[in-house]
Amino acid sequence: MSFITIAGGMKGYLAAPASPNGAGIVVIQEIFGVNAVMRKIADDLAGQGYAALVPDLFWRLEPGVDLTDKTEAEWKKALDLMNRFDVTKGVEDIQAAITLLRGRAKKVGAVGYCLGGLLAYLAAARTDADASVSYYGVNIPAFLGEAASIRKPLMLHIAAEDGFVPKAAQEQMIAGLNDNPNVTLHRYDGVDHAFARPGGQHYNQAAADLANSRTADFLRRNLA
Repeated sequence: MSFITIAGGMKGYLAAPASPNGAGIVVIQEIFGVNAVMRKIADDLAGQGYAALVPDLFWRLEPGVDLTDKTEAEWKKALDLMNRFDVTKGVEDIQAAITLLRGRAKKVGAVGYCLGGLLAYLAAARTDADASVSYYGVNIPAFLGEAASIRKPLMLHIAAEDGFVPKAAQEQMIAGLNDNPNVTLHRYDGVDHAFARPGGQHYNQAAADLANSRTADFLRRNLA
C-alpha cells in the first residue's frame, strides 16, 4: 500500500491485492481528500482481490489533503475545496486513474462517495469505466442531461433523509434515470448523508451493510 504518481502532478493511494482477481477499482474521494476512510475502503477492496486506487483529486487546489469530519475547521476547509473544485477536470483525472489501472486489470470500475458519488455518476457517463457505484452523490440532478451517455452498469445508493440531497432532487434523479436499463437505484429509508462512513455522525450499520453487500455483488458481476 503506497502513494504513486498517476499523471502530471497527481498522486494516488494504491492498495495492491495479495491475490489479484484481475479487476481494478478507482475509489473516488469525499470532500475530505485521500483520508483514512478512503484508504481503508481501498485496503478492503484489495482484500477482495481488486487493485484499488484513490486519486488525489484536489491536487490542483492543494495536494495531499487529508481531513476528517470531526472538527468545524476541517469541515470549513473541505467545503471550501469542494466549492472551488473543477468537476470536469476531476472526471479527466478519474479517467487517468482508470487508464493506469488498465495496465494491471482487465476491467476497471469506480466507486465514489458524496462529491465522489457525483463523480462516479459522471464517470459512468464520460469515462470508459466498466461499472460505477455512487454513494449519496450530490448535485446529480444538474447533470441528468448526460444520462443517455451511460452505457455501462451504474448503481446509485440514495439516502432518503439526505441533508444535502432534498427529496425533490431525489425524485428528479429517479425520474431521470429510471428508463436507463444500465442504471440500478436503491433508496434507504430513514438514513442521512454519509450513512456508510464508519465513525461518522450519520453512520447506520444496517444500511451500510446492505449497500456494501449490494456493491460487492454488483462489482463481482460486472468486473469479472
